[in-house]
Amino acid sequence: MSHKSGFVSIIGYPNVGKSTLMNVLVGEKLSIITHKAQTTRHRIMGIFNGEDFQIVYSDTPGILKPHYKLHKAMMAAVLGSMHDADIIVLMTEPGNEFKQEEILEGLRNAHVPVIVLINKIDLGDMQVMEGEVEKWKSAMPAATILPVSALHKLNLDQVLKSILYFLPEAPPFYPKDELTDRSQRFFVSEIIREKILLNFHQEIPYSAEVNVESFKEEDHLTRIAATIYVARDTQKGILLGHQGKAIKKLGTDARKDIEAFLDKHIFLELHVKVAKDWREDERALKRFGYTEGMS
Repeated sequence: MSHKSGFVSIIGYPNVGKSTLMNVLVGEKLSIITHKAQTTRHRIMGIFNGEDFQIVYSDTPGILKPHYKLHKAMMAAVLGSMHDADIIVLMTEPGNEFKQEEILEGLRNAHVPVIVLINKIDLGDMQVMEGEVEKWKSAMPAATILPVSALHKLNLDQVLKSILYFLPEAPPFYPKDELTDRSQRFFVSEIIREKILLNFHQEIPYSAEVNVESFKEEDHLTRIAATIYVARDTQKGILLGHQGKAIKKLGTDARKDIEAFLDKHIFLELHVKVAKDWREDERALKRFGYTEGMS
């Protein structure tokens, strides 16, 4: 029996449902999800295996106009995923005007299949959706256009069929029991960052980064120490809260999800430090794992 295997990159603007799509297609929550832009900062791979296939999905940061070196690294991850892909999935939604012409031109000239997914069909009427399909057929004549709802899992069977149709014949790139190329430490930091996105507003979530300093597994307990870095002293005060109440709630919320993810009891210790303008500091960005686009 022949075996198919390949890399599928999911790209698109922030908040169009890329992370939801990959989590559903892989069958596990690998990418954190909130309603805030820039929730996904790294390229995260999710591996979906069948008896005769292996699909390596890449969830990527939302396409944006860079304002910091952090954003440049995020966009480098998007462009890198397109370059490495065997199939590119462009995700959009009704009313989402795609203005990055260089990205569209790259997709039109891509030497790999392109699938355009128009997400959130559960929120619009059929006439609007038909107009969106025609618009994308005109913009991307060689692409496969599919309306879907990632949240409600509508038409995702057609997405999988299309991916399997285009997937090249190849042996698996990863062991069949692997789910991702990322470490447990990475997912712990992402869960903590997700709680920052959900618990704080304004500039705090966009100015915060998380680094897991230690991860010690004992017989009945895993001890985790993590540091939250922010750009200014005032942000540190907001994260800590009056008498430490805000950081305590954050730690409790994160601990529950980390325990569910690792399926074991944990002791979580959180610290907050100021790293001035870390979003423009290449050394800090590399320490936080942003290697793409860095000199």
